[in-house]
Formats: sequence, structure tokens, C-alpha cells
Amino acid sequence: MEQNKKNNSVPLGDEIVKVLKSIFDPEIPVDIYELGLIYDVFVNEDNDVKIVMTLTSPNCPVAESLPQEVKEKVSSINLVNEVEIEMTFEPPWSKDLMSEEAKLELGLL
Repeated sequence: MEQNKKNNSVPLGDEIVKVLKSIFDPEIPVDIYELGLIYDVFVNEDNDVKIVMTLTSPNCPVAESLPQEVKEKVSSINLVNEVEIEMTFEPPWSKDLMSEEAKLELGLL
């Protein structure tokens, strides 16, 4: 059974990142991964996924819906078993967490 999981053409972590890059912050035209809202992604041997993420601010209008969207979309990946989203504001999000690509997209470079 473990063999089947490893024979996948795309590693599960890469598949998760691909899904995260399809989710956009409604106020900023950049995906949440490049925006730096995803702090960590953990996948255990049972394909349970834990995502540690933040928002641009604690008062973000999508504070309820964005984590739920992340959970639903990552859960839709075939090999993923359980998904847990942990919200954190430590460290607080800042523009420094954005990728070079995101900064370029927003004219910050």
C-alpha cells in the first residue's frame, strides 16, 4: 500500500502547493502562497495534512472563509486524508513574507 503512494507522478507536497497557489486573497491579486500567508505545511505518513497559516491582518474580511477554502481545496486532493488548519498571527504577516514574484506583481520591486 505504501508503494502505491510513492508511485505518484507528482509528490503530495507539490500537489498541495499547487492547490494553495490557486487560492487568492480577494483584496490583493496574488495567491496566498506567494503572498506569504502559508507558514508551514506538514504531511504525515497517513497523508494527514496540517497547514499553519496567517492572514494579512486579524481583522481581514475573509478571516472565516479563507481558512475554510484552504481546508476544502486541500481536502479535495485524492491522496489527502485529514486536513487541519492552524491560524496564527505570530509572527504577524508583513510584506517581507511575500515572494519576489508577488512583490513584482504588486509593483513593490
